[in-house]
Amino acid sequence: MNSIGAPPSTADASTARRRIGVVTTSRADYSHLYWPLRELAAHPAVELGVFVLGPHLSPEFGLTIQEVERDGFPIKARIECLLSSDTDTGMAKTIGLAILGLADALTAWRPDLLLLIADRYEMLAPASTALALRIPVAHIEGGEVSQGAIDDQVRNALTKLAHIHFASTETARRRVVSMGEEPWRVHRAGAPSLDHLRRSTLLGRAALEARLGLTLSPPTLAAAWHPVTILRDTNAEADAFFAALAQAPGQLIFVYPNADAGGHALIECTKALAATRANTHIFVNLDAVTYWSLLGQADALIGNSSSGIMEAASFALPVVNVGMRQQGRERARNIIDVDAEATAIRAAIERALSPEFRKSLAGMENPYGDGTAAVTIARILTTAPLDRLLVKQPAPLPDTIAATDSEPR
Repeated sequence: MNSIGAPPSTADASTARRRIGVVTTSRADYSHLYWPLRELAAHPAVELGVFVLGPHLSPEFGLTIQEVERDGFPIKARIECLLSSDTDTGMAKTIGLAILGLADALTAWRPDLLLLIADRYEMLAPASTALALRIPVAHIEGGEVSQGAIDDQVRNALTKLAHIHFASTETARRRVVSMGEEPWRVHRAGAPSLDHLRRSTLLGRAALEARLGLTLSPPTLAAAWHPVTILRDTNAEADAFFAALAQAPGQLIFVYPNADAGGHALIECTKALAATRANTHIFVNLDAVTYWSLLGQADALIGNSSSGIMEAASFALPVVNVGMRQQGRERARNIIDVDAEATAIRAAIERALSPEFRKSLAGMENPYGDGTAAVTIARILTTAPLDRLLVKQPAPLPDTIAATDSEPR
């Protein structure tokens, strides 16, 4: 029996091509998965299959499956499951529809490993389906914290359903191990979205302006706001955010929110702001290279998006992080946290745009990695011992847990 902390022997690993399935549901996770997909597609020992579902297939959210098709990755199934709804009930039903579609798709093309990423609620569907089909799961970006969204519980659930873990930071790796996962299963890879900054060719200012169809006049503020899904009213913090932006200086560039409960209402709020505030622009979707290029050229990012926490640090871009959605995440020093209160948000924007604050970020490092995650992820996925993955060893009970009376009170 293998000891805790030591990986099993790989001497008996199969030499056949390994089927690796990857699930993508939206623009957000696809931008993170692009370079791992590239590595896996090029690997001679891998047969790659991509399962596309959710917002990817929705014209309302830009029909972003077309991007997956243009990139040439082998799509094994297109699964319609996203309800055109703005409620939490719609989110719950979407999970159910996704499970029904994935059950057939994963039975028809049964992978040796299924790769999932992050914390979107619809990722519960492939994880649950894979469990029933006894398909080992690998999970990217476990061990992080975002207390202001149901994503936090989703992420932890995926961690316990997964058999291989790719954490973005050392703290996240340790947190996954503390959840009872055997250390040999848990790898610090970094955030794969940062591979774009190392391996993709980002657009210069003139090329970005041409792509966006506008002139970037300073100050340019990128804005990304999503429903706070842990709250009963997922848009309880939105009024303060939009009130602050109505009086913010310069140019605003908005990207659509996620397909969460309350997302449709946020789209209408954004359109209403653009109708009354000059120099406000809205994009349903921006591909990864265009979005990262925007972060490289903007003067600040405002909102509650994880991109402000994870990717903006690589550009030393000032970020005004509003409200509770990203509460608990590791941060670099480019983050200005502020409550969802209009006056406080405006003051934080003023600070973010000050030359002094921008100058203070010189030489900062991104705690989420250096842009080499995809190579690590592909290496582990192609060498992990498939015959030993499904059965997990229980973690020893910590001495700090006190014995309790088992009688009901």
